[in-house]
Amino acid sequence: MNPPPIVRVALDHPLASLYDYRWQGEAPPEVGRLVSVPFGKRSVVGLVFEIATQTEVSDGRLRDVEIACASMPPLSRAWCELIAFAASYYQRALGEVAMPALPTPLREPERWERLFARERRYRLTQAGDEALPEALPTRAAALRRLAQGLRAPAGLGPAQARALHPKAIATLDEWQANGWAERLSDEGGVPGSFGASGAADVPVPAATPDQLAALAEIEGAAGFKPFLLYGVTGSGKTEVYLRALARLLEREPDAQALVLVPEINLTPQFERTFRTRFGTLPADSIVSLHSGLAEGERTRNWLAAHTGRARILLGTRLAVLASLPRLALIVVDEEHDPAYKQQEGLRYSARDLAIWRAKQLDIPIMLGSATPSLESWQQAEHGRYRRLTLATRAVPDAVLPAIRLIDQDAEKRGGVATVEGMSATLIAALRARLERGEQSLVFVNRRGYAPVLACDACGWLAGCPRCSAYTVLHKVDRTLRCHHCGWESRIPRACPECGNIDLAPLGRGTQRVEEALAGVVPGARVLRIDADSTRRKGSAEALFDNVHAGDVDILIGTQMIAKGHDFQRVTLVGVLNADAALFSHDFRASERLFAQLMQVSGRAGRAGLPGEVMIQTRYAGHALYGALVRHDYPGFARAALGERREARLPPFAFQALLRADGRTLEAALAFLDQAAAALDGLPGADQVTRYDAVPLTIVKVMNVHRAQLLLESGSRAALQATLRAWQPLLRELKGVLRWSVEVDPLDI
Repeated sequence: MNPPPIVRVALDHPLASLYDYRWQGEAPPEVGRLVSVPFGKRSVVGLVFEIATQTEVSDGRLRDVEIACASMPPLSRAWCELIAFAASYYQRALGEVAMPALPTPLREPERWERLFARERRYRLTQAGDEALPEALPTRAAALRRLAQGLRAPAGLGPAQARALHPKAIATLDEWQANGWAERLSDEGGVPGSFGASGAADVPVPAATPDQLAALAEIEGAAGFKPFLLYGVTGSGKTEVYLRALARLLEREPDAQALVLVPEINLTPQFERTFRTRFGTLPADSIVSLHSGLAEGERTRNWLAAHTGRARILLGTRLAVLASLPRLALIVVDEEHDPAYKQQEGLRYSARDLAIWRAKQLDIPIMLGSATPSLESWQQAEHGRYRRLTLATRAVPDAVLPAIRLIDQDAEKRGGVATVEGMSATLIAALRARLERGEQSLVFVNRRGYAPVLACDACGWLAGCPRCSAYTVLHKVDRTLRCHHCGWESRIPRACPECGNIDLAPLGRGTQRVEEALAGVVPGARVLRIDADSTRRKGSAEALFDNVHAGDVDILIGTQMIAKGHDFQRVTLVGVLNADAALFSHDFRASERLFAQLMQVSGRAGRAGLPGEVMIQTRYAGHALYGALVRHDYPGFARAALGERREARLPPFAFQALLRADGRTLEAALAFLDQAAAALDGLPGADQVTRYDAVPLTIVKVMNVHRAQLLLESGSRAALQATLRAWQPLLRELKGVLRWSVEVDPLDI
């Protein structure tokens, strides 16, 4: 008699990639099947990754699989391979990647039955069609109605079945055991039809020559082909996405597409656009996936994608790990955006995983941006990506806005006064737009009223007691708030150091500028959109609707308003406090600033009205601003890549960070010093440069001290080999609260 097969399971635990369990059933579960297994004194859900015949676990310690989730189709081998790659590249255990990628209810076996009861559909088998007329009592009208309903090609769902017979589910289970009924595949169903131009009653804008040229190349691509869709703001990148999706799904009726966006607040706009264009499709053919959804909705949408009912999945970075068994096209909008990099837990890049996934499945991928990342631009320069250019705006007569630099030093020398950091030139422009009935946008990338509260007498600054950071003044609710840990306190009546009652705010945030605008532009309807004004679910969407409806004259906000939004009536953009990023220690700061300013500038003049952008600066002669005034991203990218090449920085080198959190800074640094010493002699370490351990810029958060150690190499393979060999040694070191390795860090 053959011994029971061994099921190798991925669990959400860092110490091993797979755990061995014995399977006592008839046939072992498939790879990709969810199972419940004992782990310590509790039961947990894991994912089957391998079936084996032998194990190194002694028979006395080997435990049995408790139950398999038979209600849901197994996750595909391609999805399991994606998880395995992400785990290997980002230096995590398989289960640490696989299990958090699944909706929470799938990780709770007690919820499986209820969850999938909604997904089941039943129909009559041929045996049932022959046997039931004789087997059912003549007076069993409800059972006969149930049998008749099961003859429909699409079968019956639970709600429909219960409407015909109150005990339908138990009856159907009995009939299924007898071979009279069968469960339809969760992947079944008739897909909706896509038209190349969408629903018949939806007008489709005429494509520009640039758009048609881009579409021709995308359609002509066979297999894996990364396209960098470089289009100026307002050039109609979304229209290219829509047409490419429509044509793909015309050719392949069962195909699925993944569309990634960087921000949650962009998904409602995209979803409306896609539903309008593809209005003939069933409701669950287009679904979204992001952390802002309620758990039930997120689970339903994930299952719609997993079972193939959803044809288009719109989502933020977490959607890149969704199960899409028929995935045929991937779109990454605003591919340059740092939001695609996860900053906690598994610190993955959704853009990079999307590219790997497209290569794995041998399908095309579109990376869209007006300011591509320097990594993607470099790939295009070397021919690894095909660059498609949309050089003009899509709306007839719409041109790129004129960008004007307001030299604050020159105005100060000329005796021109400012009001709360706004120059007289900008204020006059705001008033002129109000008189013409046009909208303006003021960009201030700092929320709150002021960055810090200060005492003029003794120099006291309001700091957070738990972090090495200042608290931000929020005047609306009269609080000081730490934006790192969330600590709050009331504004003090007097300086806690010297008793001075004349405390003053330093710097300006969105709330302070909002207050000032009410005075300098009388009669203007001012709306602020930032993380503070959009805390409630749905509030961001409602506020943006007010802007689109014309109920706002001046919109003030942070980076939430800078990208992706099509403000038809905005003709002026004013930018405050842009200079700080010019001299940052972060080598990526200039790239981010250029992208940010180009994106926010693109909100002006999109509907044919002439647009203007005013950027206040003390460094009007800076090369970055010169390239911005010329709308010259290629020139900026050439110069920035030249600097990176000389300094041997990414994309010409590869980096990893080891971060350590300790009760004291000394403990964190000591741990990193031990970790650096442990690198000696490891595979690939001779090709890896290690830098000294240093504190983070914000060294203390929530009373925890933080430090980091940077590794860098010209060889990705050497760096990966070193990290892989380093992990077991790091686990043996003591002295810190926690540590983590981040591959390809964006914030150093």
